Amino acid sequence: MRDFLLRSLKHKSYKFLAVGGSTVAVVALILILGAQKNFGPQQYGQLIVAGLGDGAIYALIALGFVMIYTVTGIINFAQGAFVMLGSMIAVTLYASKIGGTGATGLIVAALLAIVATTAIGVIVERLTIFPARNADSLTLIIITVGVYITLQGLALIFWGSNARILPAFTTVATSDLIFRPGGIVLKAQSLWIWGTTAVVLALLMVFLRRTLLGKALRACSVNRYAARLMGISPSRMSIFAFGLAAAMGAVAGIVLAPASRPIYDMGLKLGLKGFVAAAMGGLVSSPVAVLGGLLLGLTENIAAGVTKSGLKDIFAFIVLIAVLLRQRRQMGRGLE
Repeated sequence: MRDFLLRSLKHKSYKFLAVGGSTVAVVALILILGAQKNFGPQQYGQLIVAGLGDGAIYALIALGFVMIYTVTGIINFAQGAFVMLGSMIAVTLYASKIGGTGATGLIVAALLAIVATTAIGVIVERLTIFPARNADSLTLIIITVGVYITLQGLALIFWGSNARILPAFTTVATSDLIFRPGGIVLKAQSLWIWGTTAVVLALLMVFLRRTLLGKALRACSVNRYAARLMGISPSRMSIFAFGLAAAMGAVAGIVLAPASRPIYDMGLKLGLKGFVAAAMGGLVSSPVAVLGGLLLGLTENIAAGVTKSGLKDIFAFIVLIAVLLRQRRQMGRGLE
């Protein structure tokens, strides 16, 4: 027993030194590369602001991955399509003035877009996942990839290949309100993105812990067989999971739209980065997925800032490879 405790402490010490040493090396490398571009606190602050904005969007998308995986065991690679649909539907509804003009029209368009995307998520579950509910995991993953390609193709037919514009939430105009705290450029839409992510996460926690439906979803995520014995229908929970994930994807797309230009193929990159964030928590932890999204946004923006902006997307997938290799090594230790 004494030898086991000593070996355990020794292993933890080595692990702590390795993590600490790696962190110091990465920070030193960033500072060296930043110094070559004459970066100061203002430049680093700008990169952090941009990283937290991107990271909040990745966090919302990652929550959709976690919701579906924990309840159904499916990795839904169509999650990015829900982000695209939310933003494109909102743009179309706002342009049609179905809810009027100005702020009222924007609110109505956003709410209807969330409802429509949620309905699409439910339809996708019933038409594609439910008929193949007894298939193996690989088949279900391929189905979700097929769903994404189909939705993207339909979006191309309906909206074309031109990027669209949704007005900023604060000004309800193309130009946004800009703050300059400490010389750092901060758009008001970034505050909307951070606030929306915080509200969605809080509402999700309340829903899962305080409501009967949320507790049923949690029961299915723990043990679907035991939940069925308690009278909970896993099939019905699968519908709720897809609907809820689609709604969160739509919210991410709508709040992101004024800060970017929505286009039919925007979901692929966002969906993959959301998957990276969710994978950091093993696809089962909502809080870790949110932290993973923020960490991913900071990592890719700072890394691209001190190197080249064109390399931004590469760093996200370097993180994904590192996360998957780490999880595979942990699984290997578990089998030993």
